[in-house]
Amino acid sequence: MMQGTISKNSNCPCGMSKPYESCCGQYISGKKSAPTAEALMRSRYSAYVKGEIPYVGKTHDPKSAHDFDEKAATEWSKNTDWHSLEILKTEDGGPEDETGVVEFIAKFTTGGQTQAHHELSIFRRDHDQWFYVDGKTIIKPFKRETPKIGRNDLCPCG
Repeated sequence: MMQGTISKNSNCPCGMSKPYESCCGQYISGKKSAPTAEALMRSRYSAYVKGEIPYVGKTHDPKSAHDFDEKAATEWSKNTDWHSLEILKTEDGGPEDETGVVEFIAKFTTGGQTQAHHELSIFRRDHDQWFYVDGKTIIKPFKRETPKIGRNDLCPCG
């Protein structure tokens, strides 16, 4: 899915199979606040897809907003083909919670390379408004497919 205009009848980029306007569009436009940490996560992904980067900055926790580079995020958003968002799990983050954690994988292509960003995101709620606090990138360990060559082993090339 590429950045750009989404019609009112199109499904939301966040993957909820709902029209954009009644899903993430209502949060990005400011008509409503995201009621849960997961809804905020989904709307932030949709904002990247749509190029609505000011929304991403606005939903960043004010205490760590200095870490957000709007110019770089705008460039990344423009130069990326967005494919999908998969929510793997959530911990807390409901309408009555103060904090929440969302684990997700966002798939995209940038610079001709298809990638998957796997993150554990931390959110906090302040006065009925959810904010993205921080995220930890999850990197799967590399698994060797061939036996390791020992220091004194013969070279595998012969």
